[in-house]
Amino acid sequence: MTAAPTTAVPDLDALAHLVGDGDALVLSGAGLSTDSGIPDYRGASGSLRRHTPMTWQTFRRDPRGRHRYWARSFVGWRQMRMARPNEGHRAVAQLEAAGLLSGVITQNVDGLHQAAGARDVVELHGGLDRTICLQCGDVASRAQLDERLRAANPDFGPRADEVNPDGDAELPDEVLDGFVMVDCLACGGGPLKPDVVFFGETVPRDRVGGCFRLLEESGSLLVLGSSLTVMSGYRFVLRAAELGIPVAVVNLGPTRGDAKVDVKVDAPLGAVLPALVTRLT
Repeated sequence: MTAAPTTAVPDLDALAHLVGDGDALVLSGAGLSTDSGIPDYRGASGSLRRHTPMTWQTFRRDPRGRHRYWARSFVGWRQMRMARPNEGHRAVAQLEAAGLLSGVITQNVDGLHQAAGARDVVELHGGLDRTICLQCGDVASRAQLDERLRAANPDFGPRADEVNPDGDAELPDEVLDGFVMVDCLACGGGPLKPDVVFFGETVPRDRVGGCFRLLEESGSLLVLGSSLTVMSGYRFVLRAAELGIPVAVVNLGPTRGDAKVDVKVDAPLGAVLPALVTRLT
């Protein structure tokens, strides 16, 4: 395979020096998937500027809210599952294959790291490709649910104007009443939830603990495409700083962790990461 030409990237030398030492732990955010057609939450065109995401409190307590979410998610899933890894995802997989990474922690729920070939991926916020029953805890495939929903909603096919990072599509309220939701097959009546951490929900403690242990065994932390606005990701930067582990951030625009990082590259991931791979491999 012919290597791609190296793109001029500010601070590429410093970034390559840090990652080239090996055992870099990747922490990726929504900005890594924007080139795959999935919007981020807080960037220049982030969906939080126009859209309030589903919260755990609303999903758990409000049957109408759950119905609205699943109607929109039924449509949004069709577009999410067509998303393909971009150059950034492939570059991360190449860095892993070259033995330069200790692992990948992703805040994304789209499965694109795995689709690009990355193997050691921790889905901090879960994955949209699975569902979990709130009554019995059964975990099932989203593909199975999609087949059931298609059978129950043969004529429900509005086109979404926009799909958000959580797979929740923007649909007008007047079309939602015609949607029919199904319940858990395992227990016959439990409400289903995508196996993801909603806003306001806590990441499982054992998952967070495993990520901290992974960080403690790593040589550096490489943050990709995250503004680090929420503590879910920012805590790993704080822990790295406590332990004296160097931190690099590649992100368009400022992040909450900029004052604590050793290397900051403010440039598109689709340019930086392939250039980094070319430099190191």
